Amino acid sequence: MKFKKHVFICTNERPDGRECCGEKRGMALVEAFKKEIKERKLAVEIRAQRAGCIDVCAHGPALVVYPEGIFYGKVELTDVVEIVENHLVNNVPVERLKINV
Repeated sequence: MKFKKHVFICTNERPDGRECCGEKRGMALVEAFKKEIKERKLAVEIRAQRAGCIDVCAHGPALVVYPEGIFYGKVELTDVVEIVENHLVNNVPVERLKINV
């Protein structure tokens, strides 16, 4: 199945105890995105899923949206609705959360 948008949320955890996205709400963000997408009946077009490290640890918790390849950092649970509405539905990235990689 081909999705119009695909959200990969970092849930990586480092075995050496250094801070990482997984410890900072990674799985909570995955569940929040899945819930919001399902409630809006967008699951046929948009998929959100956990990912390993996406190499932007200093900006975590982080995620990336494809096909655009836009990375977001310091994402809070309260940002999920805004990202879904603005970026995933209306194709307008959330500038205040974007990070350059």
